[in-house]
Amino acid sequence: MDVFRAQARTRTRTHACTRVSRLLLPLTAAACAVALVGGCSSGPRETAAPERSTQAAAPLAANDLQDDYQAVIKNVLPSVVQIDAENSLGSGVVYDAKGHIVTNAHVVGQEKTFQVTAATGGRPVNARLVSTYPEQDLAVIRLESPPQGLKPAKFGDSAAVDMGQIVLAMGSPLGLSGSVTQGIVSATGRTVSEGRTGGGTGATIGNMVQTSAAINPGNSGGALVNLDSEVIGIPTLAATDPEMGGGAAAGIGFAIPASMVRTVADQIIKDGKVTDSGRAALNITGRTVLNDDYEPAGVAVVEAPADGAAGKAGLKPGDVITRLGDTDITTITSLSEALASRRPGDEVTVTYVRGTATEKAEVTLGEM
Repeated sequence: MDVFRAQARTRTRTHACTRVSRLLLPLTAAACAVALVGGCSSGPRETAAPERSTQAAAPLAANDLQDDYQAVIKNVLPSVVQIDAENSLGSGVVYDAKGHIVTNAHVVGQEKTFQVTAATGGRPVNARLVSTYPEQDLAVIRLESPPQGLKPAKFGDSAAVDMGQIVLAMGSPLGLSGSVTQGIVSATGRTVSEGRTGGGTGATIGNMVQTSAAINPGNSGGALVNLDSEVIGIPTLAATDPEMGGGAAAGIGFAIPASMVRTVADQIIKDGKVTDSGRAALNITGRTVLNDDYEPAGVAVVEAPADGAAGKAGLKPGDVITRLGDTDITTITSLSEALASRRPGDEVTVTYVRGTATEKAEVTLGEM
């Protein structure tokens, strides 16, 4: 069962939607299966960003904190955009002065053209797809004629993100353009798998930032920002609570770290695609197998090319992988999650069943 829901808002168009009708759609439209939320970039400002470090231990007076919030919003919100696709609505972050915007792959879906509106208002501008990288749920689009006033976001250092930091999420939840919510960094280093239902890419993403800032459909592709006006992540996923009928679990959202956003966006802009994912792989095609009790029991190897990581280590079609290092493997998703925290070139022990025998192989991981 998927426990994460996509946050790009889907809609069915039978006629041109007015702004008023768009705001009413959340009452009837179903949200995507994986919560993807959008980010923002820094824009024109009259006052400088606060010099205080977000790591400062000294307590802040309520008025000081309010001033910080308002300064960050003034600095960053002008670079947040709303992205209208034919069947979804999400958010984006201005990436550079050439009009490139980074967003989630599930926001753009299979579409090639979009309408983009600045979070601060103005006329919609046409944009075209550059490329998507569904494996990390990221995409880059480009404005055909960037309007004045948009400024590239300042991306922060993912390594400096820590639990307890105050953050703001900016985007277009439920079509409410330019909305801001606040929370803290709840955890770092999370590995989360999306579902494919409702538009999710099915990606397994490592090192995600968990946040308590509210993330709702339409936030996908926007920004998670610290008090230094830096984008530290692209909000992408929200947890769902099975005990609430699959409804959103309040205060549990996830953002793709800024370092991965830069890695993917830079390659797409330079080469038109991702040429070096930095993500480990066994280089197999596999499927989840069930035991006699119809419970997931491992990943059966369907294909293992001889020049791939698993093939070089001696794995063959028909083998059933049950462990990767110290991690039990029961499903394709659990295998993806185990690989997400590793890098190409890492050596790992793979335990597998061949016939009735349990065997082990030392595998040098390849690249996705």
